[in-house]
Amino acid sequence: MNYKIKTVLFKSLALLPNKLDDYFYHKIQSFFDKSSLESRIKRTESTYLRLSKVLTDLNIDLKDKNVFELGSGWFPAMPYYFKYKLQVKKIITVDINEHFKRKTVLKLNNLFSNLYAFNVITNMESKYGLPEGIEYFPKKNVLDSNLPDMKMFFSRYVLSHMSKDDVDDLHKKLKKELKKDSYIIHFISPSDLRQHNDSNLSMQDFLKYSEREWKKIHTKFDYHNRLRLPQFLEIFKKYDFEVLYLEYESLQKNTKKYDLFKKIKLHEDFINYSDDELTAGNILVVLKV
Repeated sequence: MNYKIKTVLFKSLALLPNKLDDYFYHKIQSFFDKSSLESRIKRTESTYLRLSKVLTDLNIDLKDKNVFELGSGWFPAMPYYFKYKLQVKKIITVDINEHFKRKTVLKLNNLFSNLYAFNVITNMESKYGLPEGIEYFPKKNVLDSNLPDMKMFFSRYVLSHMSKDDVDDLHKKLKKELKKDSYIIHFISPSDLRQHNDSNLSMQDFLKYSEREWKKIHTKFDYHNRLRLPQFLEIFKKYDFEVLYLEYESLQKNTKKYDLFKKIKLHEDFINYSDDELTAGNILVVLKV
């Protein structure tokens, strides 16, 4: 779907009453996303492989430990990798929305078993059909409740969809409530998601708008805070987290994506950052409390 049409559609949905707007959003997402469950879980596998390598390099062992995931998404992709591949004891996954469907989870149980030769056993007491050791808490704002005991706090492409103040408040909370020597791992995608629907749109197109202009364009369904890598790092530094690992990709010169970026007339809010800082994407950062 063209990003302009998508923007109009999301703005129309945002005018509907609560619950009704979410209902139609789910229907629209289901209609346009024709990818199979297997292809979707395989896309998550790349995150697991990248994470697993970094954990090995940093000598971080999660076996029999507890992990907390912020941003459960549409189905429990990462929790299965944590439980069965990394042998995590318990995974608590929390989301501001409620996307899990029992029918989908039951299919995932069979699929994951077949793909990786694990015996995924459905916990019959679970509302969503999740296996033992994976707990799902939808419609929950992590900022409003105490954090459980954990070895690692994990998020996958979530921070960019929180307000800047909430990102700050989250890390203030993590600093206060996590035990010393626990870990925080974030995968961050700070690019303009509208370009997924239009290859001629720059991944940094939204940097040409003022904050006021950008608020008029996006909605709660496609919210993006536009924070750049240095701004994330400033928040981490503010709460005195140790950065154990940082990896990202920046646009290379003489490529189509870089040329599209250079055509943007940056808003004054972003002119003091370098090209490398502005285009840094696919970020993986490991913090230590």
